[in-house]
Amino acid sequence: MQEPSGPSPVWSKVQGLAFGGDYNPEQWPRSVRAEDLELMQEAGVNLLSVGIFSWALLEPAEGQYDFGWLDEVMDNLAGIGVKVALATATAAPPAWLVRKHPEILPVTADGTVLGPGSRRHYTPSSAVYRRYATGITRVIAERYKDHPALALWHVDNELGCHISEFYGDEDAAAFRTWLERRYGTVDALNTSWGTAFWSQNYGSFDEILPPSVAPSTLNPGQQLDFQRFNSWSLVDYYRQLVAVLREVTPDVPCTTNLMASSATKSMDYFDWAKELDVIANDHYLVAADPERQVELAFSADLTRGIAGGDPWILMEHSTSAVNWQQRNQPKMPGEMLRNSLAHVARGADAVMFFQWRQSFAGSEKFHSAMVPHGGRDTRVWREVVELGAALKRLEPVRGSRVQSRAAIVFDYESWWASEIDSKPSIDVKYLDLLRAFHRALFLRGITVDLVHPSASLEGYGLVLVCTLYAVSDDSAANIAAAASAGATVLVSYFSGIVDMQDHVRLGGYPGAFRGLLGVRVEEFHPLLAGSQLKLSDGTVSSVWSEHVHLAGAEAIQAFTGYPLDGVPAVTRRPVGFGAAWYLATFPDPDGIDALLDKLLAESGVSPVADADPGVELVRRVSEDGRSFLFAINHTRSAASVSATGTDLLTGESFGGTVPAGGVVVVAEG
Repeated sequence: MQEPSGPSPVWSKVQGLAFGGDYNPEQWPRSVRAEDLELMQEAGVNLLSVGIFSWALLEPAEGQYDFGWLDEVMDNLAGIGVKVALATATAAPPAWLVRKHPEILPVTADGTVLGPGSRRHYTPSSAVYRRYATGITRVIAERYKDHPALALWHVDNELGCHISEFYGDEDAAAFRTWLERRYGTVDALNTSWGTAFWSQNYGSFDEILPPSVAPSTLNPGQQLDFQRFNSWSLVDYYRQLVAVLREVTPDVPCTTNLMASSATKSMDYFDWAKELDVIANDHYLVAADPERQVELAFSADLTRGIAGGDPWILMEHSTSAVNWQQRNQPKMPGEMLRNSLAHVARGADAVMFFQWRQSFAGSEKFHSAMVPHGGRDTRVWREVVELGAALKRLEPVRGSRVQSRAAIVFDYESWWASEIDSKPSIDVKYLDLLRAFHRALFLRGITVDLVHPSASLEGYGLVLVCTLYAVSDDSAANIAAAASAGATVLVSYFSGIVDMQDHVRLGGYPGAFRGLLGVRVEEFHPLLAGSQLKLSDGTVSSVWSEHVHLAGAEAIQAFTGYPLDGVPAVTRRPVGFGAAWYLATFPDPDGIDALLDKLLAESGVSPVADADPGVELVRRVSEDGRSFLFAINHTRSAASVSATGTDLLTGESFGGTVPAGGVVVVAEG
């Protein structure tokens, strides 16, 4: 289980669970801002992000500042007790800066320069942009350092959104500098990248370019390092802004809003986490996904893992429809409350939205907001007020931590490496099996921590290692130690294949885990599109198979049929006080469930409570031992849950039933 590292200082500035969103008062006249203050109090808002895209108004010309409107807004918010996550305003450079320094604009792999007129039109490697960005950050920090509304610094915004790889001349120079720091000598780089293949040997770092468009497949080591570099470049830019903020306001915590979800691949948020005083995340549903609540749970669990189990901020989500999907369906009645409290259930101590008031102009004018175009007399506004009241009643939950005895290992670097060109099968996607197991556990009411392979695995009864293609020796040993200590550890196909340089571990697959698992894989047998294999228990599998030899393990299941008839598909080996299982294929949902039955029975991991199907269950536990069971009913019928205590949302004794589409939060005992 994840150990607490202590609450962020931000929570000492905000009473109860935080509630609010992005506030963009610069879009509105003073009369509307006055109404905002009244509505904020009605809704129970206590935290707002302010100034995210305001650079062009704060500094309309170089060195000329206009802070009058922001001074007024900050004072007014302080007057009604609302705290502010004040932004550095650097997420979109103003037109005068682009005109004077067009070299700050990002360049894509094919050489296209991405122009202004949108947002995020800069490269983090630009020394010029960094100079101007740190300049406006310092001016804002000096002006508001002692303001009573200031509770948190919101640094830039959604770093890496829209574009996360940069190929301009300054990016190439920064990449070379990063490589020289990483390797020291060009000979070490040649060894790491395996440049003896295809005559790619470099004589100096000056010869190296980013892996852009080329006649054939690019060097995988180069591609992997370029992914690492781009993630590093973005967080290094963040660090430079934070250095200014820490100098001016050393006691004000800093964060930026991540986009931790199944759709965000390019940033290594586990690496970023140590730079953030509190983890903040943005999450948006895909309306077309019939199981969107499962993806929400996955993203929230990942965010909690990045936070090391500490409470985190849901910095953005939507009250209803977004504006950027092909068909922007609104949320169903009650869905906004369920979404919000699902994030709280999984560790969020703040619920915030994009945005406070729905814009009447601009690219996001049809994106829903807390105050919709229709104003007070709307379902969305009534649900916002209902949510604000609910969060006030949930104040006892603040600071508690999610309880889980199951973990799934998650690693961005392995994700990158596993999906670079020239792999055995295009159908092997890093997240697919991982999310299949997460879904199956979600449907059983079992909460899962998503943890880095180097994280402590102490206290977990079940540890799942899915398609962990690249793994270090230390992380492989950490996983093996969990089995020795008593955990049931499952490792899947295409795990432990290479080291962190993307060099194959020789001697038979799965190299890093052969000894732990007691198996040796002679050859991969990826399946053709649409093909399936039958297993000895009658279930079927797809995507992958392989020629497995037992080397100390026992076969639990086998493939049936040519050419792998009788070859082990699932194996088990006792290890210390636990066991190590191997899965050599991608089972169908019935096969996942059948395997989980065995793993859960052996590990002793069980649901947090008994409930009817369709009820999401999560338990949070405070340091003083109080426990809070969240039961979220995603069905259109009332559902039963076996729990006793007081429902914090109603103040009444819980009678064992969750209304259709409803939520209960039971203070147990």
